[in-house]
Amino acid sequence: MSASLTLYHSPTSPYVRKVMVLLHETGQLDAVILRGVQLSPVHPSTELNEHNPAGKIPALVLPDGSVLHDSRVILDYLDHQHQGTPLIPREGPARWRRLTLASLADAMLDAAVLTRYETFLRPEDKRWDDWVLGQFSKIDRSLEVFEQASGELEKHFDVAAISLACALGYLDFRMPDLNWRRDCPRLAAWYSAVSLRPSLQATTPTP
Repeated sequence: MSASLTLYHSPTSPYVRKVMVLLHETGQLDAVILRGVQLSPVHPSTELNEHNPAGKIPALVLPDGSVLHDSRVILDYLDHQHQGTPLIPREGPARWRRLTLASLADAMLDAAVLTRYETFLRPEDKRWDDWVLGQFSKIDRSLEVFEQASGELEKHFDVAAISLACALGYLDFRMPDLNWRRDCPRLAAWYSAVSLRPSLQATTPTP
C-alpha cells in the first residue's frame, strides 16, 4: 500500500496518539506519511497554519489536498477506510454511548492539557490557581465516571477505549504525581491491561 495521506504529527501529542493508535489497530500505518511538527500556543507552525487555521495537530491531508482537523473528525474518517470491525459504531444507541464516552475522555484530556499550559508555560507570577483547581475538578469528575464504567470499557476496544487510554497516558506522562489510581482501582486495572496492546505500546510518549 502506497502512502496517500499526510498526518501532521508529534509523538508527545495525546491527540495525535489517538490517531496513531487507530492506524495501528486498523492496519493503515502504511497509508500515512508522518510530517513532524513541534509547536506550542506561543510558538505556532506557519506550515501547519496553512492547512489548519487553528494551528493544532493532528491535521490530515487527504489525497485530493483537502485537510481534516480535530482528532475526532480524523478518527471517524480513518474508521471508514478499513474493512475490519468499525471502532466507531455506525448506528444505534451503541454509537451515541461510545461517542459520549470518547467525548468525556477528550474533555478530561483538554483539562489536563490546559493545566499543563498554565503550570508549565505561563510565568509563575501570572498563574491562576483557582482556574487550575477548576480543571483538576473536571479531571476528578471524569475519572469517577470512568471508574463506574470500567466494566463496560472491558467489552470493546473502540473509540471510547482509545480516547480514554490516551487521556490516562497523558496524565501519567505529564502529571505523574496525580496518583489517580488510588481512587480508581478498577479503572487502573483496566488501563494496566489495555496498555499491553501493541498499538499503545508503540505510541507511548517519551520525554
